[in-house]
Amino acid sequence: MTKRFKFLIPLLLVLTLTLTGACASAMPSPSMPEPSEKWAGDATEKYVEEQGYPGREIPVDLNVERKIVKSGRISLEVESVVTTMGEIASIADELGGYVVSSDKYETDEGPSANMNIRIPVEKFDQAFDRLRQLAIDVPHESTDSMDVTEEYVDLQARLHNLQATESQYLALLEKAESVEDTIQVWRELSNIREQIEQIEGRMKYLERTSDMSFIHISLSEPGALAGPWSPSNAIRSAIRGLVTFLRGIVTALIWIGIFCWIWIPALVFYLRRRRKSRM
Repeated sequence: MTKRFKFLIPLLLVLTLTLTGACASAMPSPSMPEPSEKWAGDATEKYVEEQGYPGREIPVDLNVERKIVKSGRISLEVESVVTTMGEIASIADELGGYVVSSDKYETDEGPSANMNIRIPVEKFDQAFDRLRQLAIDVPHESTDSMDVTEEYVDLQARLHNLQATESQYLALLEKAESVEDTIQVWRELSNIREQIEQIEGRMKYLERTSDMSFIHISLSEPGALAGPWSPSNAIRSAIRGLVTFLRGIVTALIWIGIFCWIWIPALVFYLRRRRKSRM
């Protein structure tokens, strides 16, 4: 009887372990905890590792064409401001550019004008040559070049990184299992999309300004510096001179009155010494 009992003990142990494992597998698994606020960020890092993205070091083509922003200013003394404004507009159109703005105004010295034009950067020097030919004299001109290639490449790299991150979040959006997860991903997507639009806008601006140079032109008529004489102008000039003279006198009297506590005692002391010396 004892031998049979010793034989049955191992058999019962094996049977017990088998039934326990079966019951455990049949029991429902415990529910997963709710995702934390960092769910999107943690899931993104995991997705990046699974897809093989090397972090933010996404390769960018550095062999881009150099981006040079050219600008210039030139002052022209011309026979007719109005006529020259039309000729400048024609030059801009012939060179493939356009007039950005123009402003004509009258001053005491005569008519003047300001014009801003954009010209293809490869025709920048040609435009300056054509503008000089319109003038009687060129009192002032200046040019400036700014290399924005480094900024453009940096923006390009940031754009590629953000676009890759946006794709990752779109993939995560399909895997979101709760409303909280969906809202979190949408919030991150909105932020990334805003950054992408800002960078794209800046890149388009650099592309446009590097392709089209900017020239500011000031126009004046030198003959207008010696305007016609008239009695009314002479009278107005004389009155302005008299007013200026009277203002100078009143200003001097005010200064003398304010500092009288200095010069009056000094004057009295001087007069007394002079009187004693004569006695």
